[in-house]
Amino acid sequence: MAPRRPVEPNGDGTYSLNLRGDERALIATIVSELRSALADDPSDEMLTRLFPTARPDDPEAEAEYQELVRHELVSNRLARLDIVGELAEATALDQEQLAAWLGAVNDIRLVLGTRLEVSEDDEFDIDEEVEDTPESVARSAYWYLGWLLEHLVEVSASEL
Repeated sequence: MAPRRPVEPNGDGTYSLNLRGDERALIATIVSELRSALADDPSDEMLTRLFPTARPDDPEAEAEYQELVRHELVSNRLARLDIVGELAEATALDQEQLAAWLGAVNDIRLVLGTRLEVSEDDEFDIDEEVEDTPESVARSAYWYLGWLLEHLVEVSASEL
């Protein structure tokens, strides 16, 4: 039996989205939370990985850069989150919607990784017994989103 694939090309420029109900609920909840954080305070420390410093050696140039692009970056991220929020129950996506999913899942994972202080050295052992704490639930969501992101990237790349 082949492993479950959360997203697959249909061969006609659309994609099947094969998520379970609990996965859809998780994504809808996290999308809503990130959307609120971006809309309320896009300068929140937890969002720093979404807006990396372009000119760390020149604070004045960095401030100018942020002034020029920050609003557009926030708007684009909010638009992607809106698309994913609206399509949390969808079973098929077009190419534009797939791109929104890919970007939003990546953004969510970056923010969650920042919140959890995830590093490249962190590992996830699926066989390890995990306590049901808020952090362990968040870590499980982080690893799940990584798995989903991998599949979104793979299917996007296969269509190029």
